[in-house]
Amino acid sequence: MVQRIRIRYAKRGALRFTSHRDFARALERAVRRANVPIAFSQGFTPHPRISYASAAPTGVASEAEYLELGLQRAIDPAELVRALDAALSPGLDILEAVEAQGESLPDRIDASRWRIELPGVEPSLAQHAVGVFLAADEVPVERLTKQGRRTFDARSAVVRIDVSSSAQAPSEVSGVPCAILELVVRQVTPSVRPDDVLSGLRVVADLEPPVPPRATRLEQGALTAEGDIVDPLAVDRERVVNGAPSP
Repeated sequence: MVQRIRIRYAKRGALRFTSHRDFARALERAVRRANVPIAFSQGFTPHPRISYASAAPTGVASEAEYLELGLQRAIDPAELVRALDAALSPGLDILEAVEAQGESLPDRIDASRWRIELPGVEPSLAQHAVGVFLAADEVPVERLTKQGRRTFDARSAVVRIDVSSSAQAPSEVSGVPCAILELVVRQVTPSVRPDDVLSGLRVVADLEPPVPPRATRLEQGALTAEGDIVDPLAVDRERVVNGAPSP
């Protein structure tokens, strides 16, 4: 392996229902079609050198998914973006690629920022529910996992949660009230997902959206003391100026 490339990609539209496993298969096919010089692991069953960081749950959209490719020879990251994006279905979109520098991607990601649209919910009702949620010391919710049904705290992982309306922020929803939640969530174990926060709002304030919500991950990265999120590719990008290594 002579080069590592880190990629940011998006899951949009109907492709948000693509599972992580389905995306991984689609990416491996795209790598072959695009003739990417992917490196392989050693042993009796070699696997392509592809690693993922904090994949979004099935059913949610994302503008900030990340993976890393190990390559057998060096290539231009911009050309890799064009080749892979052309080989993937529209809605699975390659947004950026940079040559890897420094520590691993997972070491740079400990929080996510989410946007959740709640069609049919008045913003004032959502604001009340959020106030009750934030005032609680603990909000226990249940989720069915591979180990069975588990109960965990949905409150402690939430760093910030704000409410706006579709009139204040762009939204695909029209004709009905639509509350929009923006939240920053720490990535803890077990992970707290957008549906867990919605379960918490139902538990503490009986907030029940009449139609399925629309969740989109907007950012991932390292959480600062001020509650902002640092782009995990920022360090890699700073080492490059106009596609060439910085002096």
